[in-house]
Amino acid sequence: MPKKNKIGYSIIWNTVGTTFNAFNSLFFLIIVTRVNGVNDAGIFTFAFSIACLLYVIGNYSGRSYQVTEVDNDITDSDYFYTKIITSILMFIISILFCLIKKYDAYKSLIIVFLVIYKLLESVSEYLYALVQKNEELYKVGISMFLKSLISLLLFLIIDLVTKKLLLSEIIIILTNLLIILIYDVPNIKKVGLKIGKFHQKSVINLLKKGFCTFGFSFLTLYVINASKYAIDGVLSNELQTVFGIIIMPATILILFGQFIIQPFLTILKSTLEKDKKYFIKMIMKMVLTILGIGGVSLLATYLLGIPILQLLYGIPLEKYLIHLLIIIIGAIFYGITNIFSTALTTMRHTFNQLMIFIIVSLFTFFLSNYLVRYYNILGASISYLVTMLVLSILYITAFYIDIKRWKI
Repeated sequence: MPKKNKIGYSIIWNTVGTTFNAFNSLFFLIIVTRVNGVNDAGIFTFAFSIACLLYVIGNYSGRSYQVTEVDNDITDSDYFYTKIITSILMFIISILFCLIKKYDAYKSLIIVFLVIYKLLESVSEYLYALVQKNEELYKVGISMFLKSLISLLLFLIIDLVTKKLLLSEIIIILTNLLIILIYDVPNIKKVGLKIGKFHQKSVINLLKKGFCTFGFSFLTLYVINASKYAIDGVLSNELQTVFGIIIMPATILILFGQFIIQPFLTILKSTLEKDKKYFIKMIMKMVLTILGIGGVSLLATYLLGIPILQLLYGIPLEKYLIHLLIIIIGAIFYGITNIFSTALTTMRHTFNQLMIFIIVSLFTFFLSNYLVRYYNILGASISYLVTMLVLSILYITAFYIDIKRWKI
């Protein structure tokens, strides 16, 4: 395949695969809510958020870190052994978490099975990096698409027929494992990967190098889901379901915002080097774009949000309109945060971002637990909004301090 066509093919398939993978949690929750009921849906949405958080441990520094590796002393074999360590750690933590929280066997198994599902996704990211380094990103997109679509269809069929959530989870685990074996592994065999000996020093070095990226990713996910974690053990599973439903549009809005940012990444880098004033203008234009999309989304949510969610999930949500609007406003602030995070990352200022998330994580831990305990779902919604507002203010401040040094 000609290089130009391969690039276009890769972009299309990567977009399709990434989109399907990102929306799977939305469709899973719809299925569980309608088939298994709001109690199981509440357990499922909490379990999925825990699995996603622990996935960051399994994935550690991520595929992009492996693909862009420039240290010749660190090999793909070192990444392989690191992946084994982080995946085992991810699984062990899930078991310990369930034991510490003293969940019953049913809830514990739902969590552990979803963690295994995300663990396989983490393993896939290692394989994807090898394929991407071989300039065959389209194979990554095809793999993600196949896993997402087949898992979703089988999950739906098994759950409809058996009404057994645990069995449905086992099916998607087996589906992902099978696709890894029959599609992903043959792809990396063509790359000619050879796993060498375990080098403790190299693995420790890799863990050290990727720590800031890992810490940043872990705390980002914690901050986004802090309200869900605060609801667990305080409110009922049914209310966990409700919050999981009304926060879903915010997740989609955030994802859409990331799609807007992605095409500008290479442009921002070159602009920063050539014209700093134009770099700032581009950031401001992106902020205005997010605000415009956010304003339209807020109006659409007010007019159609609740009816659409009720149609999708089949449960009454009329009294949660104000909660939904509060969350959408919070998502707009997070969209702004994402833009300034992209700007700071382009400027290679990552340590200050980690510090911001450490501060905000501590802040939201106490805030969300307090507000949920005294104001239930409204408190969870307000906590989400305030957290995103504080996060955006800190990011804007950090960006302003940095560009003041340019003296332009």
